[in-house]
Amino acid sequence: MRILCTNDDGYLATGLNVLASAARPLGEVSIVAPDREQSATSHSLTIHHPLRARRARDGALVVDGTPTDCVILAVGELLDQRPDIVLSGVNHGPNMGEDVLYSGTVAAAMEATVLGIPAVAVSYTGSEYEELPGWEGILTGLLRAMVRAKDFPTDTLFSVNLPPVSPDEVRGVRVTSLGKRRYSDSLTRALDPSGKEYFWIGGGVTNWSGASDSDFRAVEEGYISVTPLHLDLTNYGLLEEIRGWELSL
Repeated sequence: MRILCTNDDGYLATGLNVLASAARPLGEVSIVAPDREQSATSHSLTIHHPLRARRARDGALVVDGTPTDCVILAVGELLDQRPDIVLSGVNHGPNMGEDVLYSGTVAAAMEATVLGIPAVAVSYTGSEYEELPGWEGILTGLLRAMVRAKDFPTDTLFSVNLPPVSPDEVRGVRVTSLGKRRYSDSLTRALDPSGKEYFWIGGGVTNWSGASDSDFRAVEEGYISVTPLHLDLTNYGLLEEIRGWELSL
């Protein structure tokens, strides 16, 4: 099995190295990742300037672009053979609820899905990233079970979130739906030392809600969350109702 590993935290990130190590027992691993932090870049493409790739000392291919760029270049030009699966992560931070719309980690897996390649995005909901190497064995077992699935669903990627507990305290795996996340007080308005106004997005308080099978509930209870995400955003339940509006010019 040919496995492509990428991420949005950059090629030197601990999570990427852990994911690649966890995947090596499953097949031949190639790493194509951004040369720097690319968190919250979502599914953005670099189209206004050329992209460059170089090989790092550890053999990884490093791209001066987004996670989506990395997958496109890897599949289209950089790898000798098309990967059988794309693994993205392990993200340094959670990707639950609306996070999946902003996440570069999830976007890399999504681009692979667009290209017809099975994909899994993995994120760690804790903050002690130096403890990520302890997850390697669990990740190998989970990924092995996922790649062995006889019928990997088309147009679907999986978003995996590891709970903020020690690996030996994990209670199991739950298949989950996306929760709903709302930030409050996440926008800061202030003046810089020269007196010029600036705005800073981030921080604040996070409030979660959702069904009993939501991703955030699973990780809060010490379970690994596995959420299937579909590329088709159409709200089929509303098609007939909207058609009834008799929209016209």
